Amino acid sequence: MFCCFKNCMNGFTLTPTVPIRIKTNPVQLDTLHMGHEVVIVKGGQRVCGSGCALGNAPLVQNKAYFEVKLQQGGVWAVGLATREADLNRVHGGVDKESWCLNSDSTVRHDNVELYHLKPAPQDSPTTEILVTTASPNHDNQIENEKIESEKGSDKAAVMPGEGDVIGVAYDHVELNFFLNGKNMEIPVRNIRGTVYPALYVDDGAILDIILDNFRYPPPSGYEKIMVEQSLL
Repeated sequence: MFCCFKNCMNGFTLTPTVPIRIKTNPVQLDTLHMGHEVVIVKGGQRVCGSGCALGNAPLVQNKAYFEVKLQQGGVWAVGLATREADLNRVHGGVDKESWCLNSDSTVRHDNVELYHLKPAPQDSPTTEILVTTASPNHDNQIENEKIESEKGSDKAAVMPGEGDVIGVAYDHVELNFFLNGKNMEIPVRNIRGTVYPALYVDDGAILDIILDNFRYPPPSGYEKIMVEQSLL
């Protein structure tokens, strides 16, 4: 069940002679809102096992940003979800309550592929965005058609690999993903409800959430997730 548990616990020990370090940032992964087979360690910053873990603070500010490091590969997804999402699933975006970039090269919501990232030929260092149609009235279709028509080196996106950092930026209009500081140009719109960071893992995947001291500068105007007064 927890085949990644040893690696997940790497660097995490319980030694009674060592004083516990108190985190100054109260935002972390939420042990009260995670799948039955999910493991959260490293002060609420690392997830492994099988299922989804949400952050303990919603994205309520105008422009919020966080990062996720793909510590170890496997089946994974990164994005946003409400607390009504099925946290025992291992793929994101398969219900109406989640919007996620998945390790199978898809961006999904409500089990609809909004984008499909197909690996480019071996002689190309990029990955080509192939667009799938959602519904005739879906705002993403308009955006997808724009990306399709402008496809080129500046519109290419590379699927994250082990060791990469995925940036997630949300301004209540669009959800955007960044790969090692570069916008992947796969915006997601029509996000409804109160949403939280959502990290899905399975098949040995290990994800680390980065909530401050970011590896890459956030987009202009974006900041770390602010905590509501009720959580302080």
